[in-house]
Amino acid sequence: MHQLNRQKMNANHLLTRLDPRVKLISTLALLVMVISCKGFAFPLILAVLSLALCLHIGVRLKVLLARFAEPFFIALMVTILKLLCSGAIPLFSFHFLGIEVVGHRDGLLAGLLIASRICGAVSLTALLVFSTTFTELMAALAWLKVPAGFIEVALFAWRYLFALFDDAQVVYAAQKNRLGYAGLLRGMRSFGTLTGALVIKAFDNSQTVTCAMVQRGYDGTMPLLRHRPLNSKEVALSLTFLLAMGIIWRILI
Repeated sequence: MHQLNRQKMNANHLLTRLDPRVKLISTLALLVMVISCKGFAFPLILAVLSLALCLHIGVRLKVLLARFAEPFFIALMVTILKLLCSGAIPLFSFHFLGIEVVGHRDGLLAGLLIASRICGAVSLTALLVFSTTFTELMAALAWLKVPAGFIEVALFAWRYLFALFDDAQVVYAAQKNRLGYAGLLRGMRSFGTLTGALVIKAFDNSQTVTCAMVQRGYDGTMPLLRHRPLNSKEVALSLTFLLAMGIIWRILI
């Protein structure tokens, strides 16, 4: 597909060869532990472990930094807001432009807890996505009886996301070659034109695809991967790992 989907993984790594259903269920169980944990040590442990595994299966550090920039920024903002806007135990205070700014110790702890949960949950989700292809993940969701409508919309969105991205690159390159972004106002107008062109292109593509699929006998069901029987060794390995994480979760809760 497109260059956005060209991140090469180690196909021989144990995690990439693991059954996607096992990975999905294990990730969901770990997410429950992260959300229910009352301390920030366990989510941070999982975050470090997940990031280390991402690097081990072949994800480039630059890709990881770009992928985690937004959630880490959100975690930082949540921590700052909780520090300054909630709590009852003063930690520090200063005056800024005649306004007293007070930081609270309990607010800081609450912010760190939320931030650790964000980091842990995002890291687990990223590890699942990097180690599993999109079609395998959708097939695993179908095996878990997720509504077929959701899976169908997700498959279509994933397929045509890259097509729209290619169209956006073509239009952007043409605008840039004609100095369409040689100023703030001109750039905003060019961006508006680009957005409108993509909306029209998406609408045209939807009509074309619908007509083509109906003519080919589409009856509302999407063919997905057929799963092999669950491997007892993979299930046992996952249960052992979940048991170990559960013990750590119980100790650190």
